[in-house]
Amino acid sequence: MTTGRRPFLLAGLAAPFIAREGFAQSDWPKGPIRWVVAFAAGGAADTVARNIALRVSEIVGQQVIIDNRTGGNAVVAANAVLQAPRDGQTFLVDAANQITNPLLIKDLPFDYQQTWIPVTQLSSFPQVVAVKHDFAAKTIQEYIADAKAKPGTISYGTPPAAGMGQMAGEELQRRAGIKLIHAPYRGGADAARDIGAGAIDSVIITTSSIRPPLAAGRVRILAVTSLKRTAAFPDVPTLAESGYPGFDLNDWNGLFAVTGTPSALIDRMQAVVAEAIKDPKVRERLDPSGAELVASTPAGFKTWLDGQRTLLTGLIKDAGIKLQ
Repeated sequence: MTTGRRPFLLAGLAAPFIAREGFAQSDWPKGPIRWVVAFAAGGAADTVARNIALRVSEIVGQQVIIDNRTGGNAVVAANAVLQAPRDGQTFLVDAANQITNPLLIKDLPFDYQQTWIPVTQLSSFPQVVAVKHDFAAKTIQEYIADAKAKPGTISYGTPPAAGMGQMAGEELQRRAGIKLIHAPYRGGADAARDIGAGAIDSVIITTSSIRPPLAAGRVRILAVTSLKRTAAFPDVPTLAESGYPGFDLNDWNGLFAVTGTPSALIDRMQAVVAEAIKDPKVRERLDPSGAELVASTPAGFKTWLDGQRTLLTGLIKDAGIKLQ
């Protein structure tokens, strides 16, 4: 992750930065920018988008409007962006739906890979494997041993069906040779509530979602699904270091443009987002969410998406995952 100590810039100081990147202030943006967010207001992805957008607004001297359009597994938000001019003023904030929707939904109104240009990954949300407080296993190795000894008896909750929590759970089952019972939830808060009440044995949810039952002493975290340990829980081992090398399945969100958007404006937006993410105040505001900010280049984001697409395609096919 990148870090920085550059002071908070005022909107009026944005012009020198824009000129330095080769754009006169009159060239772009020509008015308010719209980020159409495929997730509900107040959630982790929305919180990340709003905080970065606030800083972007100050840098470019134009407001970045957050437009939440939920529904249709993010297809509603995508269609809203498709109806806008392709002039670098409207972008989509989406997540793994970019990869999983074509594998799970028939008769989509567009081809994801042909329609959407990756601009930048905004953030990654490491996930945890956690168990209820009175579950016997104290380590991830003991959890897997229990699952092997009693196949098909241990439940794990994720938000939602076919989300990144379930993908991580399916990959763990595949690599560990175990069989768990999947319990899909509408959101991370719902799964956290139920494991806190002891209604399910375990969960795979984000570091942010696990905090309430953890603070109440109702759960134990056994491992994280990210390749490296997360700053939120530095003493918790990764699955990658626990016998499953390369295991790296986090929740995430990113910015996308519609094909036909000028490449220069896509690069400009990526550069401005990268500048915004450097600001320590942005990072400070987002620390409670557990988000790890990224700001990859369009090429780097595309390469990462291609790798995720290969992995998730195999997972969905092998596990027979379907939307519920």
